Amino acid sequence: MTAITELFTQNEVLNYVRNREYKPLLGETLFPERKTPSLKFDQVRGGSRIPIAASVHAFDTEAEIGSRQASKEELKLTLIKRKVQLKEEDIIALENPRTQAEQDYLIGQVYNDIDVLIAGVRARIEAMRMEVLSTGKITVAENGLNLNVDYHVPTNHQEALAGARAWTDSSSDPLGDIERWIDALDTLPTRALTSRKVYRALTTHPKVISAIFGRDSGRIVSQGDLDAFMESHGYPVIRTYDEKYKVQQSNGAYTTKKYFADNRFVMFNDDLLGETLYGPTAEETRLTRDPSVDTSMVGNVLATVYDETKDPVGTWTKAVATALPSFAAADEVFQAQPIA
Repeated sequence: MTAITELFTQNEVLNYVRNREYKPLLGETLFPERKTPSLKFDQVRGGSRIPIAASVHAFDTEAEIGSRQASKEELKLTLIKRKVQLKEEDIIALENPRTQAEQDYLIGQVYNDIDVLIAGVRARIEAMRMEVLSTGKITVAENGLNLNVDYHVPTNHQEALAGARAWTDSSSDPLGDIERWIDALDTLPTRALTSRKVYRALTTHPKVISAIFGRDSGRIVSQGDLDAFMESHGYPVIRTYDEKYKVQQSNGAYTTKKYFADNRFVMFNDDLLGETLYGPTAEETRLTRDPSVDTSMVGNVLATVYDETKDPVGTWTKAVATALPSFAAADEVFQAQPIA
């Protein structure tokens, strides 16, 4: 009889996760991931990119003393974790399999649990990245925790359109709005991210169709048509993001959500927006006590299989991380809500 903890040693689990290729998420390219040794980090905002002119001086006079526009704020990483229980019947089957094929199947199920749990942690982090990018804030109201992180995007870099100004109204002026938002930024935005819903409102708008093809053309705007028009006018190229994830409620029911909200439109340039910072976890720290565990294999998200409860007997699979996006480009984005 082989114990479950011997079937899933910590080194084997770490090695599995390290060599597993998970589906890449858009936020990982916009906010590259980096591991840090601390739970706290300094959020530095660079300030305006517009140069501050030096003054003309008379010879033999002291130089004018300047000041830095950058600001710094200390932020703390959030703890994100989820676990599932291996029930008593599964434990019996794993430790006393009728055949090797049955044991291999059950082992595969546990590794599938690891994949699902890690995907869940990564999904929560992706949701935070997209919330930061589209609103400049992170709001957490779950598991009894209420947390608000404000990255201080300038208020003149945010606008919500309503009524006749919303892009779903034929009398609105989407291209005029985009021009106004570009003018509000110090650097020229080259990219824009939105949802299919906003994208459809833009590409089916009569004023946009007229601007691209001429009045009463009756043509349909393709992505290539819009890209060519936007690039030729110095506007940002627009892409959509409509990937989804699920949230389990306290009653067990699931709610489907989108990483990027349906009513958002954000413009930014090619510079680095920020980073996804990962820190240590208590579980990782405790592993350092065990000389048999190769902690150099611990990545951004830690997975583990462990025994916990004795009555009823329970073995658990868990994924955990501490993480938070930084947003150095908070002054260099425009965040809009063009539809209700």
